[in-house]
Amino acid sequence: MHYQTESWNDYVAVEEIERMASRNAVVIFSTNTCCMRHAIKRLLCGMGVNPTVYELDPSWEQALFSLLGNSSSSSLPVVFIGGKLVGSMDNVMAAHINGTLVLLLKEAGALWL
Repeated sequence: MHYQTESWNDYVAVEEIERMASRNAVVIFSTNTCCMRHAIKRLLCGMGVNPTVYELDPSWEQALFSLLGNSSSSSLPVVFIGGKLVGSMDNVMAAHINGTLVLLLKEAGALWL
């Protein structure tokens, strides 16, 4: 797992989040206290995927929630696969259950099997 913590003084633009999300095949944005982050990491690692995790500080959250169209921290963690927004835990689990998660991971180059 790659852990990166970046500190920002002001508003983090949506374009910056998208740029960060496109750097790796699978990117998780979360806080260091988010228990659901561990569940998503466990799911992905169990599939052989090594996600990059960005731990948010409070100045990041507003930009991320504006990207999601949501202002609630219950939407964390947020997952991007192949630079595309998948969404929160609910979306990732739904994709896993209906079988589309593996396809997304293969298209992003995160999974080769």
